[in-house]
Amino acid sequence: MQQSASSRPLVGVALVICSCLSLPFGAAVAAQLFPVLGPWGVTSLRVAIAALLLVVIVRPRPMRWTRAQWLAAVLFGVALAAMNGFFYAAIDRIPLGPAVAIEFLGPLVLAAVLTRRLADAAWVGVALLGIVLLGVDGLIGAEPLDPLGVVFILIAAAFWAMYIRMSARVGAIIPGTSGLAVGLVVAAVLLIPVGVPAAVTVAGDMQLLLLAAVTAVLSSVIPYSFELAALRRLPQRVFGVLLSLEPAFATLAGWLILGQSATPLRMLAIALVVAASVVTTMGVRRQRRRDGAAAGRDGDAGPDDADRDDEPGPFTAPIPLPD
Repeated sequence: MQQSASSRPLVGVALVICSCLSLPFGAAVAAQLFPVLGPWGVTSLRVAIAALLLVVIVRPRPMRWTRAQWLAAVLFGVALAAMNGFFYAAIDRIPLGPAVAIEFLGPLVLAAVLTRRLADAAWVGVALLGIVLLGVDGLIGAEPLDPLGVVFILIAAAFWAMYIRMSARVGAIIPGTSGLAVGLVVAAVLLIPVGVPAAVTVAGDMQLLLLAAVTAVLSSVIPYSFELAALRRLPQRVFGVLLSLEPAFATLAGWLILGQSATPLRMLAIALVVAASVVTTMGVRRQRRRDGAAAGRDGDAGPDDADRDDEPGPFTAPIPLPD
Protein backbone atom coordinates (compact mmCIF):
# COMPACT_ATOMS: atom_id res chain seq x y z
CA MET A 1 0.00 0.00 0.00
CA GLN A 2 1.35 3.41 -0.94
CA GLN A 3 2.31 5.75 1.89
CA SER A 4 0.31 8.93 2.37
CA ALA A 5 2.02 12.17 1.49
CA SER A 6 1.92 13.39 5.09
CA SER A 7 3.80 10.30 6.32
CA ARG A 8 6.67 10.68 3.88
CA PRO A 9 8.56 13.42 5.79
CA LEU A 10 8.40 11.37 9.00
CA VAL A 11 9.76 8.31 7.22
CA GLY A 12 12.50 10.42 5.64
CA VAL A 13 13.47 11.91 9.02
CA ALA A 14 13.60 8.44 10.61
CA LEU A 15 15.82 7.17 7.79
CA VAL A 16 18.26 10.08 8.19
CA ILE A 17 18.45 9.57 11.97
CA CYS A 18 19.20 5.86 11.51
CA SER A 19 21.90 6.79 9.02
CA CYS A 20 23.37 9.34 11.43
CA LEU A 21 23.48 6.67 14.14
CA SER A 22 25.09 4.06 11.94
CA LEU A 23 27.83 6.11 10.29
CA PRO A 24 29.85 7.34 13.29
CA PHE A 25 29.73 3.98 15.04
CA GLY A 26 31.03 2.42 11.85
CA ALA A 27 33.79 5.04 11.75
CA ALA A 28 34.70 4.29 15.37
CA VAL A 29 35.06 0.60 14.51
CA ALA A 30 37.10 1.49 11.41
CA ALA A 31 39.49 3.63 13.49
CA GLN A 32 40.55 0.50 15.35
CA LEU A 33 41.80 -0.95 12.05
CA PHE A 34 43.92 2.07 11.08
CA PRO A 35 47.11 0.92 12.90
CA VAL A 36 47.12 -2.30 10.85
CA LEU A 37 45.60 -1.36 7.49
CA GLY A 38 45.89 2.43 7.31
CA PRO A 39 42.91 4.75 6.62
CA TRP A 40 42.92 4.29 2.84
CA GLY A 41 43.27 0.51 3.17
CA VAL A 42 40.26 0.42 5.50
CA THR A 43 38.32 2.63 3.09
CA SER A 44 39.03 0.31 0.19
CA LEU A 45 38.03 -2.84 2.10
CA ARG A 46 34.90 -1.24 3.49
CA VAL A 47 33.71 -0.04 0.09
CA ALA A 48 34.60 -3.32 -1.64
CA ILE A 49 32.72 -5.42 0.94
CA ALA A 50 29.71 -3.10 0.81
CA ALA A 51 29.71 -3.23 -3.00
CA LEU A 52 29.84 -7.04 -2.96
CA LEU A 53 26.98 -7.28 -0.46
CA LEU A 54 24.73 -4.90 -2.38
CA VAL A 55 25.46 -6.46 -5.78
CA VAL A 56 24.48 -9.88 -4.39
CA ILE A 57 21.34 -8.51 -2.71
CA VAL A 58 20.18 -6.02 -5.34
CA ARG A 59 21.43 -7.72 -8.53
CA PRO A 60 21.53 -4.55 -10.61
CA ARG A 61 21.19 -4.70 -14.39
CA PRO A 62 23.16 -1.65 -15.59
CA MET A 63 23.41 -2.91 -19.17
CA ARG A 64 19.88 -1.60 -19.65
CA TRP A 65 20.74 1.86 -18.39
CA THR A 66 20.85 5.03 -20.41
CA ARG A 67 23.95 7.19 -20.74
CA ALA A 68 22.54 9.64 -18.18
CA GLN A 69 22.03 6.84 -15.65
CA TRP A 70 25.57 5.55 -16.15
CA LEU A 71 27.04 9.04 -15.77
CA ALA A 72 25.12 9.62 -12.54
CA ALA A 73 26.24 6.28 -11.09
CA VAL A 74 29.89 6.87 -12.02
CA LEU A 75 29.96 10.38 -10.51
CA PHE A 76 28.22 8.96 -7.45
CA GLY A 77 31.01 6.40 -7.16
CA VAL A 78 33.69 9.09 -7.46
CA ALA A 79 32.04 11.05 -4.64
CA LEU A 80 31.81 7.93 -2.47
CA ALA A 81 35.47 6.99 -2.95
CA ALA A 82 36.87 10.48 -2.27
CA MET A 83 34.49 11.37 0.56
CA ASN A 84 35.21 8.17 2.49
CA GLY A 85 38.94 8.07 1.81
CA PHE A 86 39.64 11.62 2.94
CA PHE A 87 37.30 11.26 5.92
CA TYR A 88 39.20 8.22 7.21
CA ALA A 89 42.52 9.95 6.51
CA ALA A 90 41.25 12.84 8.65
CA ILE A 91 39.99 10.83 11.64
CA ASP A 92 43.35 9.08 11.70
CA ARG A 93 44.72 12.50 12.74
CA ILE A 94 41.90 14.35 14.55
CA PRO A 95 39.09 13.23 16.94
CA LEU A 96 35.90 11.82 15.46
CA GLY A 97 33.48 14.47 16.84
CA PRO A 98 35.30 17.58 15.54
CA ALA A 99 36.06 15.80 12.25
CA VAL A 100 32.38 15.12 11.56
CA ALA A 101 31.50 18.66 12.63
CA ILE A 102 33.99 20.23 10.20
CA GLU A 103 32.98 17.82 7.43
CA PHE A 104 29.40 18.93 7.90
CA LEU A 105 30.35 22.27 6.36
CA GLY A 106 29.80 20.58 2.99
CA PRO A 107 26.10 19.72 3.38
CA LEU A 108 25.54 22.84 5.48
CA VAL A 109 26.73 25.13 2.69
CA LEU A 110 24.63 23.11 0.25
CA ALA A 111 21.58 23.56 2.48
CA ALA A 112 22.21 27.31 2.64
CA VAL A 113 22.49 27.55 -1.15
CA LEU A 114 19.30 25.55 -1.75
CA THR A 115 17.12 27.15 0.92
CA ARG A 116 14.22 29.36 -0.17
CA ARG A 117 12.77 30.48 3.16
CA LEU A 118 14.22 33.06 5.52
CA ALA A 119 13.44 30.89 8.56
CA ASP A 120 15.33 27.96 7.03
CA ALA A 121 18.33 30.19 6.36
CA ALA A 122 18.25 31.40 9.96
CA TRP A 123 18.35 27.86 11.33
CA VAL A 124 21.15 26.98 8.94
CA GLY A 125 22.96 29.88 10.59
CA VAL A 126 22.30 28.36 14.02
CA ALA A 127 23.70 25.04 12.83
CA LEU A 128 26.74 26.87 11.43
CA LEU A 129 27.28 28.53 14.82
CA GLY A 130 27.30 25.09 16.40
CA ILE A 131 29.88 23.88 13.88
CA VAL A 132 32.06 26.93 14.62
CA LEU A 133 31.87 26.23 18.37
CA LEU A 134 32.93 22.65 17.75
CA GLY A 135 35.89 23.93 15.80
CA VAL A 136 36.79 26.35 18.60
CA ASP A 137 36.54 23.51 21.10
CA GLY A 138 38.98 21.50 19.00
CA LEU A 139 41.43 24.40 18.82
CA ILE A 140 41.46 25.35 22.50
CA GLY A 141 41.25 21.83 23.87
CA ALA A 142 44.08 19.83 25.39
CA GLU A 143 45.07 18.47 21.97
CA PRO A 144 45.09 20.97 19.04
CA LEU A 145 43.72 19.71 15.74
CA ASP A 146 46.32 18.42 13.28
CA PRO A 147 46.48 20.88 10.31
CA LEU A 148 46.79 18.13 7.68
CA GLY A 149 43.84 16.35 9.26
CA VAL A 150 41.79 19.54 8.93
CA VAL A 151 42.76 19.82 5.24
CA PHE A 152 41.69 16.22 4.67
CA ILE A 153 38.32 16.75 6.35
CA LEU A 154 37.66 19.93 4.35
CA ILE A 155 38.27 17.95 1.13
CA ALA A 156 35.89 15.29 2.45
CA ALA A 157 33.32 18.03 3.14
CA ALA A 158 33.39 19.14 -0.50
CA PHE A 159 32.87 15.58 -1.70
CA TRP A 160 30.08 15.13 0.88
CA ALA A 161 28.17 17.96 -0.81
CA MET A 162 28.80 16.27 -4.16
CA TYR A 163 27.58 12.98 -2.66
CA ILE A 164 24.27 14.58 -1.64
CA ARG A 165 23.72 16.02 -5.10
CA MET A 166 24.61 12.81 -6.90
CA SER A 167 22.63 10.67 -4.45
CA ALA A 168 19.55 12.75 -5.25
CA ARG A 169 20.28 12.42 -8.96
CA VAL A 170 20.75 8.65 -8.76
CA GLY A 171 17.61 8.25 -6.68
CA ALA A 172 15.64 10.27 -9.20
CA ILE A 173 16.62 8.44 -12.39
CA ILE A 174 17.60 4.91 -11.27
CA PRO A 175 14.88 2.83 -9.58
CA GLY A 176 15.55 1.02 -6.31
CA THR A 177 19.08 0.72 -4.95
CA SER A 178 20.75 -0.40 -8.17
CA GLY A 179 22.41 3.01 -8.55
CA LEU A 180 23.92 2.71 -5.09
CA ALA A 181 25.22 -0.80 -5.81
CA VAL A 182 26.90 0.27 -9.06
CA GLY A 183 28.21 3.47 -7.44
CA LEU A 184 29.91 1.40 -4.75
CA VAL A 185 31.42 -0.87 -7.41
CA VAL A 186 32.84 2.21 -9.16
CA ALA A 187 34.25 3.47 -5.84
CA ALA A 188 35.77 0.04 -5.10
CA VAL A 189 37.48 -0.01 -8.51
CA LEU A 190 38.89 3.48 -7.99
CA LEU A 191 40.31 2.41 -4.60
CA ILE A 192 41.97 -0.81 -5.85
CA PRO A 193 45.52 0.69 -5.88
CA VAL A 194 45.36 1.38 -2.13
CA GLY A 195 43.25 -1.68 -1.34
CA VAL A 196 45.43 -4.53 -2.56
CA PRO A 197 47.91 -4.44 0.38
CA ALA A 198 45.02 -4.27 2.87
CA ALA A 199 43.27 -7.22 1.21
CA VAL A 200 46.46 -9.28 1.47
CA THR A 201 46.76 -8.41 5.17
CA VAL A 202 43.21 -9.42 6.14
CA ALA A 203 43.14 -12.52 3.95
CA GLY A 204 44.70 -14.61 6.70
CA ASP A 205 43.11 -12.89 9.72
CA MET A 206 39.42 -13.60 10.28
CA GLN A 207 39.17 -11.07 13.12
CA LEU A 208 40.35 -8.22 10.89
CA LEU A 209 38.06 -9.40 8.11
CA LEU A 210 35.08 -9.44 10.50
CA LEU A 211 35.83 -5.89 11.72
CA ALA A 212 36.11 -4.74 8.10
CA ALA A 213 32.74 -6.36 7.32
CA VAL A 214 31.10 -4.67 10.33
CA THR A 215 32.55 -1.36 9.19
CA ALA A 216 31.17 -1.90 5.69
CA VAL A 217 27.65 -2.63 6.97
CA LEU A 218 27.55 0.22 9.51
CA SER A 219 29.32 2.82 7.36
CA SER A 220 28.12 2.00 3.85
CA VAL A 221 25.29 -0.49 3.37
CA ILE A 222 22.93 0.84 6.07
CA PRO A 223 23.50 4.62 5.88
CA TYR A 224 23.75 4.96 2.10
CA SER A 225 20.65 2.83 1.51
CA PHE A 226 18.72 4.85 4.09
CA GLU A 227 19.95 8.21 2.76
CA LEU A 228 19.03 7.27 -0.81
CA ALA A 229 15.51 6.45 0.38
CA ALA A 230 15.35 9.61 2.53
CA LEU A 231 16.26 11.86 -0.40
CA ARG A 232 13.16 10.55 -2.19
CA ARG A 233 11.01 11.85 0.67
CA LEU A 234 12.79 15.05 1.76
CA PRO A 235 14.06 18.15 -0.09
CA GLN A 236 17.86 18.26 -0.36
CA ARG A 237 18.12 21.42 1.76
CA VAL A 238 16.20 19.77 4.63
CA PHE A 239 18.24 16.60 4.24
CA GLY A 240 21.41 18.66 4.51
CA VAL A 241 20.36 20.34 7.76
CA LEU A 242 19.14 17.04 9.24
CA LEU A 243 22.63 15.66 8.74
CA SER A 244 23.75 18.13 11.42
CA LEU A 245 22.70 15.40 13.85
CA GLU A 246 25.84 13.49 12.86
CA PRO A 247 28.27 15.48 15.07
CA ALA A 248 26.13 14.55 18.09
CA PHE A 249 26.20 10.85 17.27
CA ALA A 250 29.89 11.03 16.32
CA THR A 251 30.72 12.53 19.71
CA LEU A 252 28.72 9.76 21.37
CA ALA A 253 30.49 7.06 19.34
CA GLY A 254 33.89 8.60 20.04
CA TRP A 255 33.14 8.62 23.76
CA LEU A 256 31.72 5.10 23.96
CA ILE A 257 34.16 3.27 21.67
CA LEU A 258 37.31 5.40 21.43
CA GLY A 259 37.28 7.03 24.86
CA GLN A 260 37.24 10.59 23.47
CA SER A 261 35.97 13.26 25.86
CA ALA A 262 33.00 15.63 25.38
CA THR A 263 33.57 19.11 26.87
CA PRO A 264 30.75 21.49 27.90
CA LEU A 265 31.48 23.72 24.87
CA ARG A 266 31.21 20.72 22.58
CA MET A 267 27.90 19.70 24.15
CA LEU A 268 26.55 23.26 23.68
CA ALA A 269 27.56 23.15 20.02
CA ILE A 270 25.86 19.80 19.57
CA ALA A 271 22.68 21.17 21.17
CA LEU A 272 22.64 23.99 18.60
CA VAL A 273 22.98 21.73 15.57
CA VAL A 274 20.38 19.30 16.90
CA ALA A 275 17.95 22.19 17.55
CA ALA A 276 18.46 23.42 13.98
CA SER A 277 17.66 19.95 12.66
CA VAL A 278 14.51 19.51 14.72
CA VAL A 279 13.05 22.97 14.07
CA THR A 280 13.77 22.82 10.34
CA THR A 281 12.06 19.45 10.03
CA MET A 282 9.00 20.60 11.98
CA GLY A 283 8.77 23.70 9.80
CA VAL A 284 8.77 21.66 6.61
CA ARG A 285 6.00 19.39 7.89
CA ARG A 286 3.84 22.39 8.88
CA GLN A 287 4.40 24.01 5.49
CA ARG A 288 3.43 20.84 3.66
CA ARG A 289 0.25 20.52 5.70
CA ARG A 290 -0.70 24.13 4.89
CA ASP A 291 0.08 23.60 1.21
CA GLY A 292 -1.96 20.39 1.19
CA ALA A 293 -4.94 22.08 2.84
CA ALA A 294 -4.81 25.00 0.40
CA ALA A 295 -4.53 22.64 -2.57
CA GLY A 296 -7.52 20.65 -1.33
CA ARG A 297 -9.62 23.81 -1.06
CA ASP A 298 -8.63 25.01 -4.52
CA GLY A 299 -9.17 21.59 -6.04
CA ASP A 300 -6.23 21.97 -8.42
CA ALA A 301 -3.64 19.85 -6.69
CA GLY A 302 -3.46 16.62 -4.77
CA PRO A 303 -1.58 15.50 -1.69
CA ASP A 304 1.45 14.46 -3.71
CA ASP A 305 1.80 17.97 -5.08
CA ALA A 306 1.89 19.40 -1.58
CA ASP A 307 4.54 16.89 -0.63
CA ARG A 308 7.05 18.34 -3.04
CA ASP A 309 8.24 21.74 -1.96
CA ASP A 310 11.29 21.70 -4.21
CA GLU A 311 10.64 22.33 -7.89
CA PRO A 312 11.67 19.32 -9.96
CA GLY A 313 14.96 19.85 -11.72
CA PRO A 314 17.82 17.78 -13.08
CA PHE A 315 18.96 16.87 -9.57
CA THR A 316 15.70 16.99 -7.62
CA ALA A 317 13.04 15.39 -9.82
CA PRO A 318 10.81 13.37 -7.49
CA ILE A 319 10.01 9.75 -8.31
CA PRO A 320 6.89 7.88 -7.22
CA LEU A 321 7.14 5.55 -4.25
CA PRO A 322 6.47 1.86 -4.88
CA ASP A 323 3.15 0.40 -3.83
